[in-house]
Amino acid sequence: MPEAPELFEQDLQQESEQPIIITGKKPQKVNLLGMDLPHLKAFLTEIGEKPFRAVQVLKWIHQYGVDNFDDMTNVSQALRQRLSDIAEIRAPEVVLEQKASDGTTKWLMRLDGGNSIETVFIPEENRGTLCVSSQVGCALDCSFCSTARQGFNRNLSSAEIIAQLWTASKMLNERIPKTEQAAEINPQNETRRAITNVVLMGMGEPLLNFDNVVQAVHLMVDDNAYGLSKRRVTISTAGVIPALKRLREECDVSLALSLHAPNDAIREKIVPLNKKYPIKELLDACRYYFSGDTKKKQFTIEYVMLAGINDSTRNAHELARLLRKLPCKINLIPFNPFPESDYVSSRMQVIKQFRDILQKAGYVTMIRKTRGEDIDAACGQLAGKVKDKSRRINSGNS
Repeated sequence: MPEAPELFEQDLQQESEQPIIITGKKPQKVNLLGMDLPHLKAFLTEIGEKPFRAVQVLKWIHQYGVDNFDDMTNVSQALRQRLSDIAEIRAPEVVLEQKASDGTTKWLMRLDGGNSIETVFIPEENRGTLCVSSQVGCALDCSFCSTARQGFNRNLSSAEIIAQLWTASKMLNERIPKTEQAAEINPQNETRRAITNVVLMGMGEPLLNFDNVVQAVHLMVDDNAYGLSKRRVTISTAGVIPALKRLREECDVSLALSLHAPNDAIREKIVPLNKKYPIKELLDACRYYFSGDTKKKQFTIEYVMLAGINDSTRNAHELARLLRKLPCKINLIPFNPFPESDYVSSRMQVIKQFRDILQKAGYVTMIRKTRGEDIDAACGQLAGKVKDKSRRINSGNS
C-alpha cells in the first residue's frame, strides 16, 4: 500500500487564490462567473461603480444564464461597455454529452492545458442531483476510486466549479425566462428547476480547494443566484480536519464523510489520508462541525462495500458502535468497477445484511442505487482527462 499522500495543502490553497485571467495578445479579462456577491461588489467598487450593481449582474449571470454583458438590459450602457472591455463570463467548453439508460447525463468539460473534468446529473422523481467536481484529478490516492488513478493536476477555480451548475442548468433548459420582463409575465417558470440538489462528490477532494469551493457554494445558496437550500448542497470529504473545522465558520452546508471503514487498520489501506487524520480525530471534527446545529444541515456517512475488505457482519457491528451518538444517516455504496481495479463489490445479499445490522442499531441506512454505470458516471468512476502533476501516482495502489 502507498504511504499517506503528500497533500501539499498550502500549495493548493496558494494556487486557489490566484486571479482568473486570460492571457494572450488581447487585454487580460477577469472572469466574473465565479465571483460570489462580496467579491463582485469589491470588483465593481474597484472600477468605480456602485456596489448595488453587483446584485443586478449576479442575477443576470446565474438566474438568467447570460454570458454577454449587452443582454443585461437594466444595467447602464456605460457599465455594460466597461464590463465588456475588462471582464467576461466564461465557462469550460462541453465537448461530450452522454446519456445513460436510466436517464443519468454526464458532461465532459474541456479545461486549459489538455485537462478535462466530468459532471453528472442524476434525475429522480422528486428531485434532480448534480454531482460537481472540485479538482482536476485528486491527490488523495484512495485505492477504490477511478479519479485517484488519474493523478492530480490542479485545483479548479471558483468559476470552473460554479460553471458546472451554470452549464448544466442551461443544458437542461432550466431557465425559461431570459429577461426580467419574461419572468414577470410568467413567474412560475422562474422557480421551476431541474437541479434541486448539488453534491460536491465528483473529481477531487473539495476541502483541499477550500477557498474556491466555498466561493462557489456561496453562489449556490445565494438567493440572487441559485437559491438552493443549505440542506440541499453537500460537500463530500475524505476528512481534511483543519479545513473541516474552518468550514463550520464559513459555509454551513450539509456534509458527507467518505468513511468506508469501521477502524483505522482497514481505512489506512483504502484511504491513505487516514494515516494523517485517524478516525477518532476525524469524527471529533465532524461533531464540532454539527455542534449546536443538527436541523439546518445533514450529515451522511459514505461507505463503499468492498467484498472481503470491509463488509463482514463484524465490520457492521463495529461501525454501529463507532458512530454512536452521531446524528448521521449511512449510505452503503456498491463498489463500481473500473479498469485495473483490484476490488470486487460485495454481493447484494451481504450488503442487505450489513444494512439490517445498522438499521437495528437505530441508524437510517440506505443502499445507494447505482446510476449511470453504463456511461461510467457512477460513484467512484469519474475520471475525465488529467495531466498528472502529483508526487504519488506511481507509488502503487495495492
